[in-house]
Amino acid sequence: MSPLPQPGREYVLTLSCPDTAGLVHAVSGFLVRNSGNILESQQFDDRLQGRFFMRVHFDVSDPDIGLEHLRHRFGPVAEAHGITWTLRDASTPTRTLLMVSKFGHCLNDLLFRRRTGALNIEIPAIVSNHRNFETLAETYGIPFHHIPVTSQTKPQAEARLLELVRELDVDLVVLARYMQILSDDLCKELEGRAINIHHSFLPSFKGARPYDQAHGRGVKLVGATAHYVTPDLDEGQIIEQDVVRVDHSLDPDDLVTVGRDVEARVLANAVKWHTESRVMVNGNRTVVFR
Repeated sequence: MSPLPQPGREYVLTLSCPDTAGLVHAVSGFLVRNSGNILESQQFDDRLQGRFFMRVHFDVSDPDIGLEHLRHRFGPVAEAHGITWTLRDASTPTRTLLMVSKFGHCLNDLLFRRRTGALNIEIPAIVSNHRNFETLAETYGIPFHHIPVTSQTKPQAEARLLELVRELDVDLVVLARYMQILSDDLCKELEGRAINIHHSFLPSFKGARPYDQAHGRGVKLVGATAHYVTPDLDEGQIIEQDVVRVDHSLDPDDLVTVGRDVEARVLANAVKWHTESRVMVNGNRTVVFR
């Protein structure tokens, strides 16, 4: 595991803009002028869309140059090149609210990775429409919020969720097998900062017991997809996917076990890359600097 970034010394700049000459020179020149030293740099030129994407992880040797100073100085560079950008302290953990229903494999995996330092996140709350994992939340010392959801109470439940997001200054919402469909308004409110995970059997095996359906059809691959939440159900920009080969010897319960392992791993990767500013939305797609 790589060492954690140094607070107040290491920063991550991400940017996208129309592809023109001199962009890399403009960024590197900005860093030189501000005592910056590049630790990692990745870029992508989308020739089909004519857009340029870049992620730079750098440190600053001058103790008098901080985050706001850097933001102020990069503003004119961004304006000159039509750049959309973010600049953050690489050490700052992402405040992440976790949501879950009755299946806890993804929740448990994220909690463990946070405890071991594999994810640089803070978890100010766990939200669920059931009480199954209230004890697990207590074990980790994380406040648990039980927000039941019915067709009659859904608007109030979503309003309460948004209250928590704002009160707790949440940066990211993770649906760690939260089995409720979010309203269009809530999806729009959380655009770009909510991640969902599901099995990759859609659209072939919809509804309940997808692994039983898959077993009945003799599938040979079990997988998972992590994506951003959008009003179009399960059609948000894909961040990560993975598959595992299976065969006729596995029964439906075996397939569920395999599927849960893949789901946990895929979601953890998506959360890690998002919180490290490695994911950039490019229309209906993503650029992921791994």
